[in-house]
Amino acid sequence: MSGDSKELTDFDGTARLFPLPNLVLFPGVVQGLHIFEPRYRQMTADALAGDGLITLVALRPGWERDYEGRPAIESVGCLGRIVWHERLIDGRYNLRLRGLARVRILEEVPSDRLYRVARVEVIPETAPCDLAELKALRRNLAEVALPRFADEPAAHRQVQELFDSDLPLGPLCDILLYAMPLPVEFKQAMLEEADAARRATALTDLLRPRPSWFPPSFSEN
Repeated sequence: MSGDSKELTDFDGTARLFPLPNLVLFPGVVQGLHIFEPRYRQMTADALAGDGLITLVALRPGWERDYEGRPAIESVGCLGRIVWHERLIDGRYNLRLRGLARVRILEEVPSDRLYRVARVEVIPETAPCDLAELKALRRNLAEVALPRFADEPAAHRQVQELFDSDLPLGPLCDILLYAMPLPVEFKQAMLEEADAARRATALTDLLRPRPSWFPPSFSEN
């Protein structure tokens, strides 16, 4: 059982929802947040007084029309724990939220709180058991990911250290997915993909350079 899994042994499946546009959190990474809306100040205070857990979930396109209400959210979010907080004089908060696990939102539930609450289920990570397959996936991903950091020596060194470490393939993919400037839609799709091999393959395919002749020109006929 991983450390993150152990942290969730007492999780009862009831999640405080923090819907945000254009942000996808992944397990194993830390996101800084500034909390200023009254409903999310209440959410933060409740989390800090309880289990410290908040589920960050992305808003679906068109959220602007109903942001103050209950805009549509994605079906999979990331359950996170507040690992640091600072309460400001006016009641706002600065937080660091560490992603713990993918969760599927089953249904929202009635609540007397200002923020939204839902029943969720933790989505377990899966990965191949074959060591040779895992090494090949890791090698293929490194070949296309590392060149993306060629102009940033410090970042390149950090990413190389990740590939050289004993960090499992799934968490490695999640860190890259979070850190790299990729389309939000792709990040959300990868959050919804629990299989580490499929995430590694999809990310490798996205980062792989296209031949100069791709896409081919069309014939006039």
